Amino acid sequence: MFYQGVLTKMKTEFSNPIQYYLEFENDFINMNQLLSKTITMQFVKYQCLNCSLDKPIYRQGFCKSCFFDIPQAADWVMRPELSKAHLGIEDRDLEYEKKAQLQPHIVYLANSSNVKVGVTRKSQVPTRWIDQGAHEAIEIVEVPNRYLAGVTEVALKEQVADKTNWRKMLKNDIEDENLVEWRDRLKDFIPDEVSDYFIENNTETNLEFPVIAYPEKPKSLNIVKAQSYTGKLVGVKGQYLIFEDQTVFNVRANEGLVVKITIE
Repeated sequence: MFYQGVLTKMKTEFSNPIQYYLEFENDFINMNQLLSKTITMQFVKYQCLNCSLDKPIYRQGFCKSCFFDIPQAADWVMRPELSKAHLGIEDRDLEYEKKAQLQPHIVYLANSSNVKVGVTRKSQVPTRWIDQGAHEAIEIVEVPNRYLAGVTEVALKEQVADKTNWRKMLKNDIEDENLVEWRDRLKDFIPDEVSDYFIENNTETNLEFPVIAYPEKPKSLNIVKAQSYTGKLVGVKGQYLIFEDQTVFNVRANEGLVVKITIE
């Protein structure tokens, strides 16, 4: 049995454990059902998620020309504090930016390899935490736009990390933290303009991932360079597929690649 299509980040369903789905244009695979099965993945070609052309992917699933042109890849996506739609100022496409930026956003703490601060649209909770491989997370503030979330994140980055150590996350080399205490400790560092949006009396969310065995020394698969890879799937965490031979494959980092997947 084989499937072929362009990679996009896996869709997820919040359950115990998390359910993962790899979606193609006319089909999908429940990755949980492939645990302990041998999979062969072959690189076929590139397909930019915007223009669909067979051009090398630059970042975020887009070819270089699209990346520097479309609103979905503007700087405010990665740096929310640069958002300007609340001021009516256009970056690349004001209508798109209004829809994306002028909606409720959450600033949160997540523990995947260490406690980190992050920003996501409210509609992406808990999806964002799942994508990061966090085993626990908690909301800190809920604000009406992306800019306020961004300035809050910038302020809190002085006190807590904003990056995930992917190797540590995949090795499951983690410690449980009291995120309620972390939330309360960080309250005094929230900007004045956001203080009214602080969330009190909430509890942390715990997440369980479908993993049979964690890698001791994860090595990342470059499918374009390798062209083909065969391995037994033993876990899915974050946006990574984990194989028995310690190989890991970051689906999200390979968006825009067309692959053929054969299941034995």
